[in-house]
This record gives sequence, structure tokens and C-alpha cells, in this order.
Amino acid sequence: MLKQIAAVLLVCTSLPAQRNGPERKVEGNVITSRHDPDVRIELPKSVQYVGADRWVLYDIADCELHAFVEADGQKNVQRLYWVQFEGYVPTKPELKHKYDSPRHATMGGLDFYVDTWVRRKDAETQKGSDREHIEALIGAKGYKMPEGMMDVRLVHLLDEQKRKELMVIYGEDVSQTGFTVTDLSERGRAFSRWPAIENALIERAKSKITIRVPNNQ
Repeated sequence: MLKQIAAVLLVCTSLPAQRNGPERKVEGNVITSRHDPDVRIELPKSVQYVGADRWVLYDIADCELHAFVEADGQKNVQRLYWVQFEGYVPTKPELKHKYDSPRHATMGGLDFYVDTWVRRKDAETQKGSDREHIEALIGAKGYKMPEGMMDVRLVHLLDEQKRKELMVIYGEDVSQTGFTVTDLSERGRAFSRWPAIENALIERAKSKITIRVPNNQ
């Protein structure tokens, strides 16, 4: 009996993120995080909060995801705000986040790696991925994603250990550029236009997302 109790306790303590819900507080267009990191993230007042999810990603990382959108009256998503707090679980001490983008941005006094891409709605989504989770969350609330999106990803690593991150992805309906994902992809007819389009996208992301760190205010 004691062995059975011990086994149950071991399972319960080894999977805390699977049992607990999201820890960050959301009020309207604002997310407040008291740890990992201690920040306040302010989005445009026009956003609609879709919801949150928390799970252990591929059994290696504790992920807490919050989704916001700007959509029209028919729930067609025009802009996406994807905020994620992530850290490797203690049972995987050897793992570290690896980002190598040469582009960086400073927001709220924090350094962020910057990446961009375009993506079709019907592009393959890896099973169990964080993208699968956010797409399921958005779909469950009746929102419809556009045929193509252009995204900018901002990633802040909390410390030198590189085991915890704050990730913010800002995405827009690519059709507003007058081009498709295929047009703006490598070898596409408008690929030469992508550098200017992505630079403007990054600037819009930085203007729409405000990061406030208590000690830096």
C-alpha cells in the first residue's frame, strides 16, 4: 500500500504543469506575469481575448499560452497576438533554448531575438506543437484564420542558462499587402518586396505590443 501511495505521489509531483492551469493574469488587453519573467504586456484595446492553454510540450517544456485576435464581425482573424511563457522541465537539465537570429529588438529594456516568415493556412502543423494548440484554441472559439499570414516572432531568454523564454508572435493577414504567401516566398513573384514588407511588419509589432518591466519603468 505504501509503495502504491509513493508511486502516486511521484506521478503527481513530476507533472505539475499538466495539473495546474495558467498562472498569468489577463484583464482585457493586458497580461500580468509575476514571474519568469515579471512583466506587464499591453496590447491594443481592440483585441479580443481568445483564451489560454497550459501543457507540457513534448514532455520537455512547461508552456503557458495566451491568444488574442483582432477580427471582423464574422470572426475572420485579421491580426493575431500569441504570447507564450515557456521553460524546460527540471527533469531535463541538459536542455537549453537555441536561437541564432542576427536580428534583435529591445522592448521594455529586454532583448528579443527577431524572426519573420509567411505561412499558408493549410501548411502542415506538427502534431502536439504549440501551433497546434493555439490553432485549436482559436478554432474552438469560432474564429477563422486567413488563407495566409505573415508573422514576426519575438523571443526573450530570461538568463544565461537559456532554459526559460518569453515568446510573442504577432501576425497579420497577408492579403492586406496585395500579395499571397506564394508571392512573398522565396522564388515568388514578389519576393523582392519582402524585405520592406517584413521591416514594416516588425515596426508595427513593436508599436502594438508594449512590454513593461517593473524595475525598468
